[in-house]
Amino acid sequence: MFNEKFLEVLKHEGVVSIVTCGIKGAHVSNTWNSYLTIIDNNKILIPTAGMIKTQKNIAENPEVKLTLGSHEVMGYRYMGTGFLIEGTARFLKDGEEYNLMKEKFSFLTRVLEITVNSCKQTL
Repeated sequence: MFNEKFLEVLKHEGVVSIVTCGIKGAHVSNTWNSYLTIIDNNKILIPTAGMIKTQKNIAENPEVKLTLGSHEVMGYRYMGTGFLIEGTARFLKDGEEYNLMKEKFSFLTRVLEITVNSCKQTL
């Protein structure tokens, strides 16, 4: 699911935008590339301490989109590349994945788990 270029982007810091859409419309929250953990070749785990509106939207509609990138990784023509990820999400409050992330990020209160359906390079 995730190619080498995508995994290279995760080695560099950058902003990740998480887009959800609930009854009251779209909402965007942000995190960092370094906070993303890949498991099972098609899942992304993200530590969360806030993201209250994100969680509410996901309860109404689990479909999410993420964008992320790095200026430090070669794109199609120039330095800098980005990705659009689409999938479904849920919040975890316990379990194996939660414990894995809690060890890495002591500040988290929940884990945002995204099951990825599509990962496309955009730049």
